[in-house]
Amino acid sequence: MWKASTLPSDAATEAEQPFACDGTWHPPGGSRAVPARLVADRGRVEIVPADVAAEVALATGLETEVEVSARVGSIPRRVVLPDGSVFVSHDNDALDRWLQRRHGAGYGFVAALERFHPRLLVVVAMIVALCFATYRYALPVMVEVAVAVTPPVAPQMMGRSVLATLDHSLLAPSALGEGVQDSLKRQFRDLADLSPRKAEGFTLHLRRGGRIGANAFALPDGAIILTDELVELAQSEDEILGVLAHEIGHVEHEHSLRRLYLAAGLSGLIMLAGGDIGAAVEDLLMQGSLLVTLSYSRDHEHEADRYSAALMARAGRDPLALGRLFARLEEELGAGGGGLLSTHPATGERIDRLRREAESQLRD
Repeated sequence: MWKASTLPSDAATEAEQPFACDGTWHPPGGSRAVPARLVADRGRVEIVPADVAAEVALATGLETEVEVSARVGSIPRRVVLPDGSVFVSHDNDALDRWLQRRHGAGYGFVAALERFHPRLLVVVAMIVALCFATYRYALPVMVEVAVAVTPPVAPQMMGRSVLATLDHSLLAPSALGEGVQDSLKRQFRDLADLSPRKAEGFTLHLRRGGRIGANAFALPDGAIILTDELVELAQSEDEILGVLAHEIGHVEHEHSLRRLYLAAGLSGLIMLAGGDIGAAVEDLLMQGSLLVTLSYSRDHEHEADRYSAALMARAGRDPLALGRLFARLEEELGAGGGGLLSTHPATGERIDRLRREAESQLRD
């Protein structure tokens, strides 16, 4: 029987001190809950009433005969005694200290191993495989479905919103002379008029690039932004028009829309597929500024390169000009030099492919 007066003094070592924690005791086969305390001392366990004045233990047993349930978060743990009665405690930390004292310092690691089940590895592996398969296979399919069901108003909303955001945060009005701007816009209209969308499907916006430097990019609604820095860097009109033809190719093949959907990820696509167009578009618009920093995929770049070469040849322009511009930019700035190369990477293999495509167009 445990009494308060039997507790050892504070001078005793922790290993010699009795262990005690509070909880409730449930008799065998009954639902009654009695406020109680578990006391373990010298290899024995006693469950005593919370009222220390009580003289009778509710249950007793050897430490080796009791069973303690595994710890699961903050869920109360059960201590089952030899007579079938159960002591329940919320003080999981105290019970862990008792078990560590009983089993040694390695108890925590050993207990974790005992709770671990090899099937967890299978579950984790399946989750990882599912995530990879979703990203690798399901997401591209969902992007294609989303592009197919996107109403015409959605790209227009995206384009207007993204352009307004860029004008507010990154771009500035063009400093090019009016004559230069008028000439570029006229030549762009002539070039765009040879595409399936015709000139009416595109708008050229000239801006000062600032932090994004010499660059050009297309928005989903057919708006194409060309920076002053790129115009100043180009050595011929055909180099500028080659870039614009490349961006027209991105619009015709809806690469910008696909890139926005990929940026939005599964959540935005699920909303779109479920018919919640407003919420989906709002989410995509928040991702719109990523168009300035995200690179196109290699396949998209090759597709736009082929389109540029064919369109330039059809317009009677030099289809090799774009390749020369990329080669010069890479030589002067390096592959990581920013600007146009940050969103349109120009590797040596890509430049060679672009030249071969342009030469093929010239032969035809």
